[in-house]
Amino acid sequence: MKILLVLAALTGAAQAQSRTFYDASGRTVGTAATDSQGAVTYRDNNGRVTGRTLTDSQGTTTLYDASGRNVGKATGGKR
Repeated sequence: MKILLVLAALTGAAQAQSRTFYDASGRTVGTAATDSQGAVTYRDNNGRVTGRTLTDSQGTTTLYDASGRNVGKATGGKR
């Protein structure tokens, strides 16, 4: 019984999340899908990859374009 609970917990944590983005008229303009490692892949309304982001353990997010080139970084500032 304990093994099943652990497997269920691990499976739930590894599930991907996705979001859909809409314009002011309600038309789909793109999606973002987060994989089990936390990488987010952005796609346009035709399913083409438009970018990707990866966040490291320090909270720095690296941004990549559709060709996989590093195009920037974002870090959390102090408040």
